[in-house]
Amino acid sequence: MKNTTIIFGISALAIACAPFALNTYWVDVLNNVGLYAILALSLNIILGHAGLFHMGHAAFYAIGAYTAAILNTTYGVPILWLMPVAGVLAGLFALVVARPIIHLRGDYLLIVTIGIVEIVRIALINNVFDLTGGANGIFGISRPSVFGFKITKPQHFYYLIWGFAAATIFLLLRLEHSRFGRALLYIKEDEVAAGGSGINVPQLKLIAFVIGAVWAGMTGTIYAAKMTIIAPESFSFAESVVLFTIVILGGSGSIPGVILGAFLLVGLPELFRGLAEYRMMVFGAAMVLMMIFRNQGLVPPAPKHYAIKPDLRAGGAQ
Repeated sequence: MKNTTIIFGISALAIACAPFALNTYWVDVLNNVGLYAILALSLNIILGHAGLFHMGHAAFYAIGAYTAAILNTTYGVPILWLMPVAGVLAGLFALVVARPIIHLRGDYLLIVTIGIVEIVRIALINNVFDLTGGANGIFGISRPSVFGFKITKPQHFYYLIWGFAAATIFLLLRLEHSRFGRALLYIKEDEVAAGGSGINVPQLKLIAFVIGAVWAGMTGTIYAAKMTIIAPESFSFAESVVLFTIVILGGSGSIPGVILGAFLLVGLPELFRGLAEYRMMVFGAAMVLMMIFRNQGLVPPAPKHYAIKPDLRAGGAQ
């Protein structure tokens, strides 16, 4: 535990100081890494903790981004004020689409969630309700401000994004050690045994699905504010694949692993941009070797040990 705290502390200090040592381009790369890390952490609730094979996470990201963009450009609502609204709408959409399919397992659920992200993308392209701008998307999204300070530069967004990432990590650590988090772990390890011990498996799966969607929706608001323009191609199935890969590569259920996976999949390819013809080939080969020799991920979650408290009512010793 002490070593983990030291590693987290050193990592946090390095991340906080990074904008002072890097140029604008690399700060923006780290901004993208941060966004993908938050999204992958939200997917980790569904995939890593509940064990649900979900490859449509970009749909919730898109709903959050478009909700914020429409309300901001139409009514002038400050973009950061719209984070809860975007999260709630993404969560409601997840609740509607997940309720009929939450009983599915493995590949069957995976295929259905692929269909969800494609339905959302096609709806956006077809300018549903004349709100989404069709293939051109939505322009003119305003920059965010915090306590009157206008956030415009990559360095400004850096602290906004990684501040939100830090809050996400803190809340997920609390969730892991809660009764809800432990119940999700039981469901992931043995769904039948979890149900037999009195856990309402479908309900908890649905709650995990909705929580992950809410967080993805709020992250979409930050993305919309950063880009000031959004379009359907930013929320394609390929984005869901990247998020799924980050979680699996880093270590399903592992918060440090997911963050490392985001750095490797989003940040590392930028180092080899000069070798654009070959970098994806090398990356693909590395992924294959990874799945063969370390399929549990780079940083798999540590085994959980829970103390069993004696039942004093049954005469247990204190």
